[in-house]
Amino acid sequence: MEPNPSNCNNNNISSSCSSSNGYEHDIIKWFEDVTEKAGSVQTQMLSQILKQNHGVEYLKRWLGDYNIPDMDACALESLFTSVVPIASHEDFEPFIQRIADGDTSPILTQQPITTLSLSSGTTGGRQKFVPFTRHSAQTTLQTFTLAAAYRSKVYPTRKGGRILEFIYSSKQSQTKGGLTVGTATTHYYSSQEFKIKQEKTKSFTCSPDDVISGGDYKQSTYCHLLLGLFFCDEVEFITSAFVYSIVQAFRSFEELWRDICDDIREGGLNSARIKVPKMRKAVLSLISPKPCLASKLEAACLELEKEDWFGVIPRLWPNVKYVYSIMTGSMQPYLKKLRHYGDGLPLVSGDYGSTESWIGVNVDPSLPPENVTFAVVPTFSYFEFIPLHRQNQDDYNCTSSSIMSDDFIEDLPIPLSQVKVGQQYEIVLTTFTGLYRCRLGDVVEVSGFHNGTPKLNFTCRRKLILTVNIDKNTEKDLQLVVERGAQLVSGEAAEVVDFTSYADVSRQPGHYVIFWEVKGEVEDKVLDACCREMDVSFADHGYVVSRKTHSIGPLELRVVERGTFKKILDHFVANGAALSQFKTPSRRENLEEQCRTVEGGAAVRGPLH
Repeated sequence: MEPNPSNCNNNNISSSCSSSNGYEHDIIKWFEDVTEKAGSVQTQMLSQILKQNHGVEYLKRWLGDYNIPDMDACALESLFTSVVPIASHEDFEPFIQRIADGDTSPILTQQPITTLSLSSGTTGGRQKFVPFTRHSAQTTLQTFTLAAAYRSKVYPTRKGGRILEFIYSSKQSQTKGGLTVGTATTHYYSSQEFKIKQEKTKSFTCSPDDVISGGDYKQSTYCHLLLGLFFCDEVEFITSAFVYSIVQAFRSFEELWRDICDDIREGGLNSARIKVPKMRKAVLSLISPKPCLASKLEAACLELEKEDWFGVIPRLWPNVKYVYSIMTGSMQPYLKKLRHYGDGLPLVSGDYGSTESWIGVNVDPSLPPENVTFAVVPTFSYFEFIPLHRQNQDDYNCTSSSIMSDDFIEDLPIPLSQVKVGQQYEIVLTTFTGLYRCRLGDVVEVSGFHNGTPKLNFTCRRKLILTVNIDKNTEKDLQLVVERGAQLVSGEAAEVVDFTSYADVSRQPGHYVIFWEVKGEVEDKVLDACCREMDVSFADHGYVVSRKTHSIGPLELRVVERGTFKKILDHFVANGAALSQFKTPSRRENLEEQCRTVEGGAAVRGPLH
């Protein structure tokens, strides 16, 4: 198949499929074909991006003197990567702001941009605008349906079954120039592609649009749970954009189940819980009294409550085959709780993408989330990879072809076809939506290949590290350390609900501060032991040496009041973030400062050294 975006979108592929099985066969065949020749497909993708958008203001300064339409694809690739510089999102912000303000000239793309996506902003510190086009919605559809085709080979589901989806739209707004602004998930859930996905995969979400777009995540969550239980025998799998949303929903269920059972018994809707008129009307049009089901659910929940809700998912949804969500990176700390709820139910990691572009698909859904890899889809964007090498403490001299950065030594970017197994890279994107050689900030490792396309293991966000001086600890390093400390708490019949951290350099020597929210009672002497265990568990050589020389002070553990992280969530959502994109705030933020911004604040007990 010719690697043309008009041929590679899911509308085109799916239109030839007469059944779900036929569709799955066709889309997998298409993917196998394009990955066999991934390198040449990438060259053609870049050629199409540039020929569509040559002459835009951003590119003119480097490509303005070349006859782009008549250039051979290979020559164009060589020219582009040699003269157009690597950029960060900050380099595009002035251009995107002009678009947001109403400038309709060809600044980044020849086609007018009418919609902007907001990144989550919760791991990088602030939200940013990213252009969103029909191509964005089409690649989202393609990602979901391609991944569904591979999942169905391992975990077959019934046609016409339902999906319990904890998905949430946030409010859309208008820029000064009249452009629609919202999260990428909000744009997708309101698009035609979202409806096409359900038709083509023959699996339908339990919740109607008015629940997804209700505007109040607490009310939406209640309705998701209610409808999921009303149709419990029909639900084939449970999903959300991020695993955090699923864990949050089931934590809420522990408190809501009695009201939900009452509503199922009466075929009604709790007026104190659900107040949005459109949401009420939509849910009430779907349900009817089911007293026998309500009694059955009540009996099960009474037993589950005694067992701390262990195995609630398979117990209440007997036909669920798996749970599907993004479970990598900052989502990994929630896997333990999800496994508690799932009691051995397969956990399938969702696919790899960002607000800027989808990147790869999980073609090995039987792998546990900790080992998941993502096969790069070579038609989504043009991908480059900056080789990264971990610094040794004495490694401060770079070759002429390398650049010293804060946490890695960088080599020059290479195309997808030249990556090597075992090497770490930062991803660079050139997209159909107007980003050119833009750093994504993600560190990935190539674990192998699917035909000719690399399979990536997500390692961490590049800049999200704890550092005081020469110490460099990534998000994954922090997660491992917290897990070591939390093991001591679990022995006390308690659990760490959530955590965050920052490096306090306000006084010397600087030190790490870790915040925990703990469920259950834990004595101070146990928390002191947890603090010491975490302090000695950091493996980074710079941290170990700095602690020995006292240039970094003892780690500090602060225990926050129960419900603190829920308040943080409410604060972000109230300020326009979508629950479906929410991640616990940056590991580098001071949680005490964040707590003071939320209504009522949050008590912090500590420090514990």
